[in-house]
Amino acid sequence: METSANKKRHPGNLILSILALLVVIAAVVYFINYFLTGSRYLETNDAQVESYINPVSARVGGFIKSVRFNEHQLVKAGDTLVVLDAREYRQRVIEAEAAVDDAHAQLGVLTASIASAQTSTLVNKDQIAGAMARLVLQQKDIKRYKTLMKEEAITGADLESVQSRYDVSLSDYSATQNNLKTSYAKITELQSRKSLLAADLKRKTAELELARINLDYTIITAPYAGRLGRKTILEGQQIQPGQPLVSIVNEKDKWVTANFKETQVYGMYVGQPVEIRIDAIDDKVYKGEIEAISASTGAKFSLLPPDNATGNFVKIVQRVPVKIRFIDTNVTPIKAGMNVLVSVKKKTI
Repeated sequence: METSANKKRHPGNLILSILALLVVIAAVVYFINYFLTGSRYLETNDAQVESYINPVSARVGGFIKSVRFNEHQLVKAGDTLVVLDAREYRQRVIEAEAAVDDAHAQLGVLTASIASAQTSTLVNKDQIAGAMARLVLQQKDIKRYKTLMKEEAITGADLESVQSRYDVSLSDYSATQNNLKTSYAKITELQSRKSLLAADLKRKTAELELARINLDYTIITAPYAGRLGRKTILEGQQIQPGQPLVSIVNEKDKWVTANFKETQVYGMYVGQPVEIRIDAIDDKVYKGEIEAISASTGAKFSLLPPDNATGNFVKIVQRVPVKIRFIDTNVTPIKAGMNVLVSVKKKTI
């Protein structure tokens, strides 16, 4: 005959039965939710937050005078990050300014010479007019003396004297004309030199502007607002042109690159709504939309694309990168590189 203790169910067995029932119910709910979600959404956890991470590089070389930032510091566009020793670059600016001033002075002297030569042409023209008047007078004298010679009113010596004065006047007239031509040739030469000096002035002005630009490059500033990376430089360090000094992360421009299976991307379109869940941020669903869908699988963009013609082909589901931009404006808590879960609502027909 069973005792009363055996007739009663053990309390531990009852608790285990209840727990097993709850587990079964939870599993049923999970799988029902999983299949309902799978029928309405396309999901992938192969996704990360991306952002532009650019190195801030030196445009000129020199010694670092001061470093004015700390690691992972928030900066605004135009904030000073590094200051180089600029004494050498200031001297180059002074030297270039002196060269420009010298070119201006030479150009001024040449301009004055051209003006003087042009004035000389006026004098030459007056000299030509005077020589022409004397020549005409001598021509009249010769005609008169020839008439007097026929009348035997003068001697042959007198006629020869007048003829000599005429020859001198003719030579003077020719000389004044040549002087005018020489003045014009000199003006042409001076104007050619002026063109050369103007080109030289333009070159020296460009060198001065370049020297000033290089001087400005000794102060290195943040190209845009963002958060800086690690600090790897110190005062007194020698840097070279093009050397990266610090990385800066664009805090405002962030997006998600989600690698969907090739069997999931069919039917996706640009502008399609997306739900984004950040692994590091609980109870927060960010809104987004598809901005771009890759034209090929991610494997095709790799350094060594797979070659399936080797004879040992194994079919593997490929992944297609999809770029998703955030619609939410407050993305400050989100960091580049964070893992996310992306859910794309299927297009209803």
